[in-house]
Amino acid sequence: MYSSKSLKTTNMKFRNLNIALLAAAGLLMTGCAKDFLDVPSKEIIEAEDSNQNYSPEVLINGIYGMFTDWNYGFSFLGITEIISDNSDKGSSPTDTGSDKDILDNLTYTSTAGSFAALWEQWYKSIGRASNAIEYTEGYGLTDETLKNRYIGEARFLRALNYFWLVRGWGDVPIQEQDLIKRVPQSEVYAYIEADLQFAINNLPDKSKYASKDLGRATKGAAQGLLSKVYLYQGKWQQAYDMAQAVINSGEYSLEPNYEKIWRLEGENGGESLFEIQARGSSIAHGIQQYSQTQGPRGGTAAIGWGFNTPSQNLLDAFNAEKDDIRRDATIIFRNETMFDGVKIGNTENEMYNEKAYSSANGGAGDTDKNLRYLRLGEVYLIKAEAANELGNTAEALSALNAIRNRVKLPNTTATGQAGIRQAIWKERRLELAMEHDRWFDLVRTKQAETAMKAAGKAFQAKQYLFPIPNNQLIQTPEMVQNPGW
Repeated sequence: MYSSKSLKTTNMKFRNLNIALLAAAGLLMTGCAKDFLDVPSKEIIEAEDSNQNYSPEVLINGIYGMFTDWNYGFSFLGITEIISDNSDKGSSPTDTGSDKDILDNLTYTSTAGSFAALWEQWYKSIGRASNAIEYTEGYGLTDETLKNRYIGEARFLRALNYFWLVRGWGDVPIQEQDLIKRVPQSEVYAYIEADLQFAINNLPDKSKYASKDLGRATKGAAQGLLSKVYLYQGKWQQAYDMAQAVINSGEYSLEPNYEKIWRLEGENGGESLFEIQARGSSIAHGIQQYSQTQGPRGGTAAIGWGFNTPSQNLLDAFNAEKDDIRRDATIIFRNETMFDGVKIGNTENEMYNEKAYSSANGGAGDTDKNLRYLRLGEVYLIKAEAANELGNTAEALSALNAIRNRVKLPNTTATGQAGIRQAIWKERRLELAMEHDRWFDLVRTKQAETAMKAAGKAFQAKQYLFPIPNNQLIQTPEMVQNPGW
């Protein structure tokens, strides 16, 4: 699976649990310009370091630091968007992007590097979270509120990483229990739910954090993520209740200008539940090369590699709905002049991902772009879907239409539970396009085969789950591969 380093808090040592992919991995991670990220992770503390008093906050910050890794700037694009009908590989036809071509064409196998990269990334992040939890529990903090806040942050981040794993691979090992045995999805989800419930009970509201801590996990972020976790399991009442709790909290509001959400003035704004932080006073180390890999290739601006380009299929979906506002906030078109005056010019590809665009970045490897992971717009759509499945048509339509009206679209004309369900699914695509959830949504709603066929891709039933990375199975052959791979 990966190498886990578990901390023995009584003597400041780590208990090493070594397995698979990380033997040669780098072990120090620095974050971005945010104070709570701009520290080394201190992932390994040897016995001879026992005279040094590392605070729990140092280890917590090291978990956040994992989000700045290169894997989120490239492999993550491949297995969340390029693989779907939302986007194409992009770049030059001769540039495969390592494996982005076979992800785009759905011809990938268990040796595709992007799967191995994220499998490793997410388990390594889980290991850091578990280490930080164990360390904080035994550190001796007398401030119980602060202690539980630190643990709540770590458990939120651990839950988020498990959520990515279980949605991609189904049954997976719970690292803290066994490094090889894959447990049923239901047990993984129960583990995630427990982590998030602890976070809800112990994290402050967004408004209660000091400005220097803006971007840390909050009660609302944990509630929003838990509503999404319930949604993916079809636990409709729980999903509804948790989404409603976020909406009723008074901590969040829909941004009236949809385009603003992804600009500098929209970072950590009123709609934001959780963002991967990057912003500093100058170009800061956010997700390594996130803006660069997706930036327009060639042309006048020439600020990127041109990967993860919005597909004609996605453009057609926007146009069919006459959804100009979200289309133009999501897609950079060839020869466009951007909102900040940058002239894109005659680029190699016709379209690029505007949600990855940063005025300040200019094609630099270090990106100052926050990745908006969870926001109130999605919470409204979770409420709408859950309410519809519960038979509460009025509330479903009210939540759905709030999202449509925000971008000047009329109320939906959908009627009946099945019709409203389809309308909500369509709305999720348009509202959340290029926000790294499309593939998981297609799998969850069992639309993948139909959607991929419409996009000209041959989908196979085995692709409802990702293949366990081949390198993992070589090193742990007793770990069972997913069916068909």
